[in-house]
Amino acid sequence: MHRRWKFGRSSEQLSGEQASLLDESLDADIAAMEAELAALAPATSDTDKESDRKQKPKRAPFPANLPRTEFHHEPDSTTCQCGCELKRIGEDVSEKLDYEPGTISVERHIRGKWACAHCQTIMQAPVPPQVIDKGIPTAGLLAHVLVAKYSDHLPLYRQEQIFGRAGMTIARSTLAQWVGVCGVQLQPLVDALRQAILARRVLHADETPVQMLKPGNKKTHRAYLWAYAPGAFDDLKAVVYDFAESRSGEHARNFVGDWRGSLVCDDFSGYKALLALGVTEVGCMAHARRKFFDLHASNRSQIAEQALKMIGLLYDVEREVKELGTDERKRIRQEKARPIADALFEWMRLHRSKVPDGSATAKALNYSINRWAALDRYLDDGQLPIDNNHIENQIRPIALGRSNWLFAGSPRAGRRSAAVMSLIQSAKLNGHDPFAYMRDILNRLPTQPMSQIEDLLPHRWQPQV
Repeated sequence: MHRRWKFGRSSEQLSGEQASLLDESLDADIAAMEAELAALAPATSDTDKESDRKQKPKRAPFPANLPRTEFHHEPDSTTCQCGCELKRIGEDVSEKLDYEPGTISVERHIRGKWACAHCQTIMQAPVPPQVIDKGIPTAGLLAHVLVAKYSDHLPLYRQEQIFGRAGMTIARSTLAQWVGVCGVQLQPLVDALRQAILARRVLHADETPVQMLKPGNKKTHRAYLWAYAPGAFDDLKAVVYDFAESRSGEHARNFVGDWRGSLVCDDFSGYKALLALGVTEVGCMAHARRKFFDLHASNRSQIAEQALKMIGLLYDVEREVKELGTDERKRIRQEKARPIADALFEWMRLHRSKVPDGSATAKALNYSINRWAALDRYLDDGQLPIDNNHIENQIRPIALGRSNWLFAGSPRAGRRSAAVMSLIQSAKLNGHDPFAYMRDILNRLPTQPMSQIEDLLPHRWQPQV
C-alpha cells in the first residue's frame, strides 16, 4: 500500500517541496514496517543469509579522501578448543560512515580470521551489534540525522544537499529508511518514558495542530500533537508527545489510562471526560489573564486593567516561592496569595453583575468565574503550579519546526516524529546535548536488556565512559 502511494499519480500533483516531504515520510514508513516484520520473522538459516547477501547490490566505496579510523576485532583467545594455537589467515573489513559535529569520517572495522590447522576450525570475533544491522551508518551519523530533522528542523532533502556539499552522497530515501528503523528501535524508550510520567501525581497537558498530508489527496488534514509533562515543580524533567489524527478527548483518555491525579490544562472540552473519571482539574491562570489582556488591548477596559493588576500580584507571590519546598510554598501562598485571590473573585462577581450579557467584558469575567474552583486550586497544594506555561514551553519547539518535520504522509510518520521529539526535548530539559544523548543510546540500545531500559531515559542517563 505504501509503495503504491509513493509511486502513484497523486504524488505528481504536489509541489516539489511537498512531494519531497511526502516521499521521506513514506520511505521511512516502509523501512519501519520492514524492521517490525523482520523482528517478528523466525531466525534465518545460514543458507538464507548467504542468499540475501548475493541478492543485495554491492555498495559503492566511500570517498578515499574521508579520514579513516581503524577498529580491530580479534578473538579473546587464539587457542583452539582442541588445544592447538590458531593462525591468522586473513580478515574481513567493513566500513561505516560516522559523524562528529562538523566532520564526516569512516570507521574501518577489521575482523581477523583465525584457523586451526589440526581441526580445521575458523574463528572470528563477532560483529559488533548495531541499531541498523549491516547498515553503513554509525550511531553518531544516525543521531545527527535525527537531531537535524527533529530539533534543527532540517527535512531530509535538505540534509541530502548538505551531505552532498561535504562530498558524501546519501540519498534522501536512504536517510528516510534510517529514520524509520530508528523510530522502531527507540519506541520502547518512549513507552518507558510515558510510564515514568504517569507515575507522577501532577501532569501538564496541552495540544497543538499540525498538518498531515494524506497520500492520494492534495489537501492537508489537521492532526494534533498532544503534550504531557510532570508538574513544573516535579524533579522529573520530561515531556512525551502523542500524535493523533483528531482533537477528540478519547486520545487524552487513552494516554493517561488508569492515572488519576491532578491535571493542569486549559478549558478545552477534550479534557472534561477525564474529570468525570476521577482526574482533578487544575486551571491555568495565564489563560484567565490572557482574556483580560486581550480585552484591555482592544478597548482599554478599566475593568481589564484592574484585573491584570490583581493577577499580577498573584504572580509576584509565585516568583517569591518558586525555589521553595512544597510545604513552605503552600504556607506563603496561603498567607499572601489567598487574600488576593479571594478579593479578586469577589471583585469579578461584583463587576459581572453590572455588565451586559454577551459583552466582551462579560465573556472575560465569565471565563474566570466559571473556572474559579480549578483556578485557585493551586493555593491549597504546594506541588501545583499557578498556570500551564510549563507545557506550553514544550509545545513551542513544535510550532517552530512543524512545517519541516511533521508534514506526514501517515499516522505512523506522525507517531514516529512524536517519539523522537519526546526523547530529544526531554534530553534538553535535563541539560543534555541532544546529539551526545542520541548517539550514546543508539550505541547501547542493541545490547541493553529490556529490564534496564529505564537507565537510558534522559532523566537517568549517564554517558558511557
